[in-house]
Amino acid sequence: MKWVLKRLSQIQIPRIPIVPRVVVLLAWLLGLCLIAFVLWFAMHGQTVDVLQTRGEIGNRQRDLLVFASLLAVVVLMPVYIMLFVFAWRYKEGHHRKYTPKWDGNKRYETIWWSVPILIVSVLAVITWVTSHSLDPYKPLASDKKPLQVQVIALDWKWLFIYPEYQIASVNELQIPVNRPVEFTITSDAPMNSFWIPQLGGQIYAMSGMQTKLHLIADEPGEYRGMSANISGEGFADMHFKTYAESQTDFNQWIDKVHGYENTRDLDMSSYSHLAEPGTSVVQYYHLQDQQLFYNVMMKYMGHSIGREQTSEMTNMEYSN
Repeated sequence: MKWVLKRLSQIQIPRIPIVPRVVVLLAWLLGLCLIAFVLWFAMHGQTVDVLQTRGEIGNRQRDLLVFASLLAVVVLMPVYIMLFVFAWRYKEGHHRKYTPKWDGNKRYETIWWSVPILIVSVLAVITWVTSHSLDPYKPLASDKKPLQVQVIALDWKWLFIYPEYQIASVNELQIPVNRPVEFTITSDAPMNSFWIPQLGGQIYAMSGMQTKLHLIADEPGEYRGMSANISGEGFADMHFKTYAESQTDFNQWIDKVHGYENTRDLDMSSYSHLAEPGTSVVQYYHLQDQQLFYNVMMKYMGHSIGREQTSEMTNMEYSN
């Protein structure tokens, strides 16, 4: 062991040459430019859904996210700037005056305590107010009647029911532009999460329960919908397309589904086959059982509900 230590002590480690600070600065700038180029190349032509929003709720959530990020930059930028300046100014061999005992300086103590407190307070107030105004259960202000859509999360597909029009679709959601949509969401599988990033935030879908989500699309387009909660083997393929169109085009789609020769009937019997685990292509259905959504939800309570209860619950939703 002593021989090994002796041999190691005899190894001459070459000295690292002192690099001028200008070269270090240029290397940092070059590295930042290279990172920026790589990010730009990777994101070129891609859609950042949470930033390229197309609906009232999505826009307000985006603004909150941007505001919080900028507020965080206000804190982080001075920290990183001072880190770089201190490392530059007080490197080995410096001749600067070194005064480390600032802990009792009232002026500096006031600055580095009051600024973070102010920033956190502003962020807390803005987040609190905005989050409550964006309550997913809160209906959107509009002179148009909300479109009712019942959503059932399955393994591994999405079923959308339009009770007002007596139709349903799998992995395709059609909504009118500038008309509020009220989603009533449940799950007939493990807990899941319903999310259309460009229109608004996600909300959970849970067996035996129903959640609400109100969204609206401001512009026509095709928007990506997905599951935001890992739910098993087919989770990666559990996505759907949302088409926002004019009311006229939406009505034509309704008529197309009713007249489509491959549109099937949807009742509890056909639903049981649809609900079997597996991914699915887009499918259309004639809704034959008005109770279907509520029976799916209530079956985890040990019973189904009667037609009078279903009618009462449905009418209550439409009246709201």
